[in-house]
Amino acid sequence: MTRKTTFLKTFRYLLTKEAKRYGLFHTLRSISREKYAERISASILYGLLSSIAINFFFQPGHVYSSGATGLAQVLSAISYRLLGFSVPVAVAFYLINIPLIILAWYKIGHKFTVFTFITVTFSSLFIQFIPQVTLTPDPLINAIFGGLVMGLGIGYALRNNISSGGTDIVSLTIRKKTGRDVGSISLAVNGVIMVFAGLLFGWQYALYSMVTIFVSSRVTDAVYTKQKKMQAMIITSRPEKVIRMVHRRLHRGVTCINEAEGTYDHEKKAILLTVITRAEYADFKYFMKKTDPKAFVSVAENVHIIGRFVEED
Repeated sequence: MTRKTTFLKTFRYLLTKEAKRYGLFHTLRSISREKYAERISASILYGLLSSIAINFFFQPGHVYSSGATGLAQVLSAISYRLLGFSVPVAVAFYLINIPLIILAWYKIGHKFTVFTFITVTFSSLFIQFIPQVTLTPDPLINAIFGGLVMGLGIGYALRNNISSGGTDIVSLTIRKKTGRDVGSISLAVNGVIMVFAGLLFGWQYALYSMVTIFVSSRVTDAVYTKQKKMQAMIITSRPEKVIRMVHRRLHRGVTCINEAEGTYDHEKKAILLTVITRAEYADFKYFMKKTDPKAFVSVAENVHIIGRFVEED
């Protein structure tokens, strides 16, 4: 009994020491209660959607999902063929995500990683305990609707600045360096996974799985609007107030062109140029109307950026 108590104390001491060393306690204390509630709710919703996609569509239809989920399905099937028993998809999914969560801690952000870990945990639990239900044996229908449900879950998770794990972490790491769309990167990475699935299990189901990946990536891009850039051109007679608003409220830079002249009344004005994300557009409109309701604003969607554009972790 004494030996067991000593072991527990030693383990707790070492665990606390390592957590302090890597800044885990500091990260947890820096997260507000509102963020906990908001992001944990998003984690639970993603877990439900991903488990529905897997247990209602992918597994019954023999269709392979994208990213770590698809790889977990492949490993589960391989274990059954080679060992005579199948490693649960939920367990394989959790094990695959451990090294990727470590990557996220160092390359993306600590708060992001904490909620990604929570999301992966919820997802694994739901996948394990929600029973499989065969809604239809048609693999094409399963591929389309499974991809739709999974894409909704991934996109909603990313909108709340959490990741569903897997190739999302790889995609976000690459996007921070290249600026390319998350869905496009996922499509390329998952294509490689599907090649292995085709070699192992037959090209018919691999092609259906490619339909799943395409639908999922398009839905992810549609839901996750933070990666979409918009350029706002503001013609105003109050440039200082507008610049101050953009700096303080949106935390974006502004380029100012002075001494612009309107050809109708020949009034001297300034032209301001700034780039925001699609997710910031509603706030931009609100603050712009309060700051200068008479300003003329032109917004161009889906602009491409060459240079430094800061994004939240």
